[in-house]
Amino acid sequence: MRSRDTTVADDGAAVERALRLGLVGMGARPADERLARRLQRFVEAPDGAVVVTRDARGRVHCGRLSGDYRRDDTAEARDVDLVHVRPCTWAAEPLDDAEIPPAVRQTFARGGKNWQRVHDRGAETLLAAWWASR
Repeated sequence: MRSRDTTVADDGAAVERALRLGLVGMGARPADERLARRLQRFVEAPDGAVVVTRDARGRVHCGRLSGDYRRDDTAEARDVDLVHVRPCTWAAEPLDDAEIPPAVRQTFARGGKNWQRVHDRGAETLLAAWWASR
């Protein structure tokens, strides 16, 4: 949940805001064809889908989509470029390092900023089991 707009500080404010408000999302800048495709996948993702994010300290948080897409045009959302949002139920605590599936680590290592699918059924299974244990 980091902006692709280089004028927006990558200081973790968007992630902290999302965790605090029970949201998951992405920015609107720059507006291009790639953003349109990411946004379409985001809107169409099923409720209950497991999502992960990394905060400014590197901790990995796990959540589940819990509602429909909406656009958040508040000043705070625009400031951190996190305007395309959905409700998300985040676990109260981040995952321990040993609980992070290798495929999730690899996805973060690729340097993506937002809304990437972890193409690994094992990771999905591990995260779903972790979630169910909470």
